[in-house]
Amino acid sequence: MKRRHLLAAPLAAGFASLAPAARAATTEILVHYPMPGFFKSVMDQISGEYMRLNPDVKITFVSPSPTYEDGLQLMLRQSGTAEMPDMSFIGLNRLRVLAERNIGIDLTPYIKADPDIANEGFSERLLNLARFGGKQVGLAFATSNPIFYYNADLVRKAGGDPERMPTTWDEVFKLAARIQALGDGVTGMSYRWQGDDWMFSALLFGHGGTMLSADEKKVAFNGPEGLGAVKLLDRMVKEGKMPSFSSDAAVQGFTAGKIGLFFWTTGGLRSMINGVGSKFELRTTAMPVIDAQNGRLPTGGNAAVMFTTDAKKQQAVFRFLKFASGPYGASVVVPGTGYVPNNDLAPKDDRYLGKFYPANPLFQAGLNQMNLMIPWYSFPGTNGVRVTQTMVDNLALLVEQKVTPEECLRTMAAEVQRLLPR
Repeated sequence: MKRRHLLAAPLAAGFASLAPAARAATTEILVHYPMPGFFKSVMDQISGEYMRLNPDVKITFVSPSPTYEDGLQLMLRQSGTAEMPDMSFIGLNRLRVLAERNIGIDLTPYIKADPDIANEGFSERLLNLARFGGKQVGLAFATSNPIFYYNADLVRKAGGDPERMPTTWDEVFKLAARIQALGDGVTGMSYRWQGDDWMFSALLFGHGGTMLSADEKKVAFNGPEGLGAVKLLDRMVKEGKMPSFSSDAAVQGFTAGKIGLFFWTTGGLRSMINGVGSKFELRTTAMPVIDAQNGRLPTGGNAAVMFTTDAKKQQAVFRFLKFASGPYGASVVVPGTGYVPNNDLAPKDDRYLGKFYPANPLFQAGLNQMNLMIPWYSFPGTNGVRVTQTMVDNLALLVEQKVTPEECLRTMAAEVQRLLPR
């Protein structure tokens, strides 16, 4: 699809005073995004409001990609061609791939030239989520952290108290085993380890660990923190009675009322609320504490990235990037998905989310954990996707109880080490 500027057809003189913007050239921005199940309604609302406020701009969406990985691969294939969109929303852990290949426009000059950027809630902490190699690769659009979902009805039946949920993994496993013992096809717990390394990194970072050494030449997750992480996953199976579900099957089981405790992204909260409906009382709370001093949580989500090299269009794209990633965008993304605010102003201002959180307690868990959020680790080099799949494959063997935690960690570390740049 070729990028172009469209010129609005001239109106009759009698109507000119009613629609002066229609006489001006319209700048069309071609936008790509991933995961339409999460983001379609959000994108439609944000773009609609932006075009209402900016009638000289037309937002056109190209076909969305089903996952972050698919979206990245599409952008890499289209880079430098006429098919490349003007902007896209790229997974935070894949921004590094773009930076290292010099794909996309560094937003640093635009941010430095914008005197209102800080007052509009774009703090250094949030800007840093989309920085690599000295470049502002994008602006964080949707940010998330892992939270604790639970079926309050099953918790009560198992003798638990929905008002006083476990704050340690030892307590989680005991409660999950009691829920499992209820029978009738009920499963005690599920932890969304499948698909990528995000939920594993939640356990690793929760222990205070890191993926690689400071110079990024050696695996670092094979130390005590990483061993603690895989041992927790092993205990989820042995003590928490977690089966080897697929990610989709786990979500479906929980929304059907057949899983008691579920650990997943806060970004899936709205879809979870819709899926559960009135079948049971859904509640959320914080992830159990591992290391109270050093423990952190990974930041999931994506960032808005500019690709167009057209100087005039870049100005329009940056304005839309900022609008989508700003307080108005957050006021749409948070209620529409469950992601936490990617903007510091939004949760404080009643025009945006100031009144939302007190009235919607299910969304509070993710907000309360924002102080623990650090960037989702992005592996160096060209093998980032293969590294992630290698980790998932080894974790699958552990969940299927085909290897011990020690064997899982040792093999996973060796295979990842081989995939790192030399």
